[in-house]
Amino acid sequence: MTYLIETYGCQMNAAESAALKKIFAAHGWEETADADAAHLVFINTCAVRETAEERFLARLSIHAARKKTRAKSARPLAIAVAGCAAERLGGALKERGADFVLGAKARGPLEALLARWEAEERPADNPPFGDVAFYDDYHVPGSHKSFVPIMNGCNNFCSYCIVPYVRGREVSRSPSAILAEIDRLAGEGVREITLLGQNVNSYHWTGEQDPKEQGAQSNPHAIVDFAALIPRIAEAVEDGPIRWVRFLSSHPKDMTDAIIEALAGHPCFCRHVHLPVQHGSNRILAAMNRRYTCEDYLALTRKLREAMPGVTLSTDILIGFPGETEEDVEAVLSLMDETRFLYAYMYHYNPREGTTAYGLPGRIPDEVKKARLARVIETQGTHTVECLKKRLGRRVTALVEGVSRNDAGELLCRTEHDEQVVVKSAEAQPGDFIEAPLETLAGNTFRAAL
Repeated sequence: MTYLIETYGCQMNAAESAALKKIFAAHGWEETADADAAHLVFINTCAVRETAEERFLARLSIHAARKKTRAKSARPLAIAVAGCAAERLGGALKERGADFVLGAKARGPLEALLARWEAEERPADNPPFGDVAFYDDYHVPGSHKSFVPIMNGCNNFCSYCIVPYVRGREVSRSPSAILAEIDRLAGEGVREITLLGQNVNSYHWTGEQDPKEQGAQSNPHAIVDFAALIPRIAEAVEDGPIRWVRFLSSHPKDMTDAIIEALAGHPCFCRHVHLPVQHGSNRILAAMNRRYTCEDYLALTRKLREAMPGVTLSTDILIGFPGETEEDVEAVLSLMDETRFLYAYMYHYNPREGTTAYGLPGRIPDEVKKARLARVIETQGTHTVECLKKRLGRRVTALVEGVSRNDAGELLCRTEHDEQVVVKSAEAQPGDFIEAPLETLAGNTFRAAL
C-alpha cells in the first residue's frame, strides 16, 4: 500500500507529519510523491487563517476529482484529512470528497484506520477522533535538525485566534519522554533541535521525576515548568553532537524572569528569541486579549538583551484588527523602531468564525489592511537590512544545512541568530559547524568563503 502526505501550516504540523510517516511505515505502507500512484492521500491541514484553508480545500477538490476517475480502477483512491481544519470543519469535508476525517489529534485515529486496512480491503467507516497523544519520534531521517514538540494546545484565547478551539487546551509532554527523544536524536547525529509548542514557555508538567532524581526525599509529583526544563535539556545535550537548541513559539506574558535567567545560563540555547508582539497599540492589544501592554513588552525585550548581550529578536505582527485606527498603526511602527527586530512575520487580520473577534464591529476594508501592512513590511525591511549590515565583517559560527542546487560548491548555512549565510567551501558538509566571515550581503543573505 502506498500513501502521499501533504502538509499545510506551522512547524508543529511539519513535525507531526514526520511522526505520522513513521506510523505508516510501521504498518508496512510506502510513501510516494505521485498522487496517481497512491492508495491514500493524507492531508495535514491548517486553520489559523482563511487563506490556509482555501489552499487546502482547493487541493482537496483536485484529489476528489482524481478519486472519481480512479473509482473503478485497480488502484482506487481514498482521501484522509487531519489537522486543525479537519477539527474545525469535521464531517463537512466528506461532502467535499474526504473519505476519512481524523481531526487535529490524528495519531490514534490513523493507527486505528491502518489497523482496519490490514484487517480488510478498505475501512468503510471513520475512526473516532482521538485524544492528545505525543509521538515518540518526530525526526526526518537523515536531517541534522529536528523538531521536538514539548506541549500542545493553548489556554490563552486571543480574540482573533482559532487555535484553542481546534488544538484544545494546553497539554505538556513528560520531561522523561522529551529527554529520551533528545537522546535518540543525538544518536542519529542531529546537531540542532527546536522545542515546539503553541505556547512553548507555558510548558507545565506535573508527574514523574527522572529516575536519577528519585529518592526517599523526592516528590513523585514535582512540577516542571519551562524554566526548570531548560537546564535539564542543556545537561542532556552537553558534550554531545547536539550543539544548538531553539524554541517556538513563546508568549510574552509567560516569558518570566526565571526563564530568561535559565536561557542566559545555558549557551546551548541559541541567542535568538522569537517573541510575538502582534501589535503596538495598548488598545488593540487589550481587544486581542494579549494580556500585556506595549510597555510590558518593551521592558521584556530590554531584560532579554541585558541578560543575553547580542541576542536577536523576531516577532509576529497582525495588522488590520477590527477598530484599528491610523494612530494604532503609528504605534506599531513606533514599537518596531524602538525594538529593531531582526525579522518579523507580518500579516493582516483574517476573520475566523468562532473566535471572539469575528463578531466585533469596525472591520477594516481589505484595501486599507493591505496598505497598512505594506507600510509595516517596508519598515521591517529597513530594520532587517540595518541589523544585518551591522554584522558585516564578523566571524560567526554557522550550521551547514545543505548544498545549493545551483552550485555544488556553495553551502547553505544558518547562524545561531537565525541569519542565512551562503558559504563557498569544498570541504564542509551538511551537519558541520563552521566558522564563517560575514563578507558581503545579498538581499537578506550573507555570503562568505572559507
